[in-house]
Amino acid sequence: MPANWQALRKECCLWQEPSERTEHGGGPKAGGKPGGTMDVMDAIYGRRSVRGYADQPVDKATVEGLIKAATYAPSSMNEQPWAFVVIQDPKRLAAFSDRIKAYVLKRLKPDSPLVKYRDMLANPDYHVFHRARTLIIICARPNTHNGEEDCSLAAQNLMLAAHAMGLGTCPIGFARPWLAQARIKRSLSIPDDYIPVFPVVVGYPSGETPPVERRPPEILLWE
Repeated sequence: MPANWQALRKECCLWQEPSERTEHGGGPKAGGKPGGTMDVMDAIYGRRSVRGYADQPVDKATVEGLIKAATYAPSSMNEQPWAFVVIQDPKRLAAFSDRIKAYVLKRLKPDSPLVKYRDMLANPDYHVFHRARTLIIICARPNTHNGEEDCSLAAQNLMLAAHAMGLGTCPIGFARPWLAQARIKRSLSIPDDYIPVFPVVVGYPSGETPPVERRPPEILLWE
């Protein structure tokens, strides 16, 4: 454990003094406070995929803290294979949203599980990024052992840290195939051999997001 571990946890807003921790008996919290802290179990059970955001930017220092938290995820052979793209220009995000919707609709096959979203994607008012003010794209470097899986672990760190800070997040699966195009990667300074793995938006929620019922875990073997 590094000597500056407690300082790092405070910097990433993941540390609480023992006297400030809450019990789990009453269920998970709905969210943290801006700049606040949260018990890790509260963050796990309270995180939501937020699809409504206030028109409020996320400052650079906060985004940097989230990215730093992401880089403390485990990785295969400690390769730390991640790289990040941050987009905070609302006009660019709106333009990307329109292009992603057109891309997905054009390639939508009748047997695709995405067919049920056809009308939503065709709606000109639907915003793929839910009008969040920040998009973070976690990319995997080439020639790594489990780069894409490791980037997903980094994304979970980022989302839990954001929730502890009173921010909302939502993975944007619609964007991934569009972002994987060579010309789009070049426009975002992503090298050709890097893989955009996990697009996630970050912002201040415009309201409460109710919990989603979870199915019991399927245990295949317990010896």
